[in-house]
Amino acid sequence: MSEVKIAAETRSEFGKGAARRIRRDSKVPGVLYGHGSDPIHLTLPGHDLLLALRTPNVLISLDIDGKTSELAIPKSVQRDPIKGFLEHVDLLLVKRGEKVTVEIPVLTEGELAPGGNLLEHVLNALPVDAEATHIPEGVTVSVEGLEAGASVLAKDITLPNGVTLAVDEDAVVLQVLAAQAEEAPEAEEAVEGEEAAVAEA
Repeated sequence: MSEVKIAAETRSEFGKGAARRIRRDSKVPGVLYGHGSDPIHLTLPGHDLLLALRTPNVLISLDIDGKTSELAIPKSVQRDPIKGFLEHVDLLLVKRGEKVTVEIPVLTEGELAPGGNLLEHVLNALPVDAEATHIPEGVTVSVEGLEAGASVLAKDITLPNGVTLAVDEDAVVLQVLAAQAEEAPEAEEAVEGEEAAVAEA
């Protein structure tokens, strides 16, 4: 997993007014915390941060005030609900070799068995424990030929070396639902049968 270097500045102004001023300068307020240390309030370049966050669980190498360098992963990202720009980011301080608990995207490949069945993502992301500098970008699960009623459990998913589940191994991740359209003809037949019975009576 590649590291993304971002230059950050410590900040001493807080509150909504300060945050608005920071965002007007195309920057994003953030907080770096972890390892029992006091939180460090930061200002980060908006464009660089936006590009970095396109990668899930990206590893960020922070150059803070040109003096110290820290590794971090994003833990919470707040965006404007309408315009989508970054409002605030919480960063978790990590060390090389340290295990962290993160959620990685679950991707699927292949086609379900014929019949118009639906694939439901019970978990869109899979909680795992991984080494901070080797967090997988996601896992891919084959759903080829799965029929209605089939499910994929957490323990069925092959994880990269060094990565372990951080969720119950029997947790349902994916399940195949029967096509709803198949029930309509049966319902129509039942109605026709009732009408015939009424006509006979």
